[in-house]
Amino acid sequence: MTPLRLVFLGSDPIALPLLDWLAGEGAALAQVTAVFTQPDRPAGRGQKVRPNAVKAWALERGLPVYQPEKLTEEVRAQLAALGADVALVMAYGHILREEFIAMPRLGTLNLHASILPKYRGASPIQAAIAGGEHETGVTLMRIVRRLDAGPVADVERVPIAPLDTAVEIEGKLAAACVPLVARALPGLLAGSLVFAAQDETAATHCRRLEKEDGALDFSAPAAVLAARINGLFPWPGCTTTINDQVVKLGLADVVDGGGAAGEVRGTDAAGLLVGTGAGLLRLRRLQRPGGRMLNADEFLRGFPVATGTRLGSHPMSVLLTRS
Repeated sequence: MTPLRLVFLGSDPIALPLLDWLAGEGAALAQVTAVFTQPDRPAGRGQKVRPNAVKAWALERGLPVYQPEKLTEEVRAQLAALGADVALVMAYGHILREEFIAMPRLGTLNLHASILPKYRGASPIQAAIAGGEHETGVTLMRIVRRLDAGPVADVERVPIAPLDTAVEIEGKLAAACVPLVARALPGLLAGSLVFAAQDETAATHCRRLEKEDGALDFSAPAAVLAARINGLFPWPGCTTTINDQVVKLGLADVVDGGGAAGEVRGTDAAGLLVGTGAGLLRLRRLQRPGGRMLNADEFLRGFPVATGTRLGSHPMSVLLTRS
């Protein structure tokens, strides 16, 4: 069979393992003929304008790169001229209009970083971890005009371990895209790939995260707090105040025990122990202003925290909705 002509639309490094596979072993099934990605924007501490990882990948391979600020009629004509068999989207950053979705001969497919219909929206990785899930995955679906609501072809599942943060899960999901697409492309080529409608009654939605979402309420159970800390690392990052200083938290888990909510109960070999509404929260990584994220033992050598210290506590925002 002749490989499919594939146009990729994406802007995030999560797609790089899949793109590498498509440029290598997967090229027998589909060949990337062009990339659409977000315009170059300031990034990093110096806020220098630089290409994103997907653009850099495409330029290294001499592929055409399109970076429209808006999806205008001119952009639609550029996409039409490419003669794509299929468009594949992952973390692109633009909402596609119907005329874009329908243009490729075999349609436009999307890779979404959750097990749909749960966690539709902008922050599925963080929301799944913060929600206490034990697994998540990548869903391959057709794009429709409603957000992440298209029919589903297949899912590749990955486990969420107790000490996984959004960093580890993003890496697992990036790798999971490869077997998922490798299974789907032969069926797409043969016209036998089946898509099933999502169960709308089970749909949930997660919004774009904001800095304020890092607040912690220590009257919540330790399991809820640990999941929130791990899910929201590195962005926006959960914080508390210790002796009037803002401290960022990078990793946490739960141990047996109890104590007043927000009160430091001591330490063990792995972290700082804090009372909550149910159980003890163990803070395993912490970062003071201007410092680095450190394991608890190293952090506490330079920032001692006495037993009985009360940590700052604030109401936590809702990350997930049904609407």
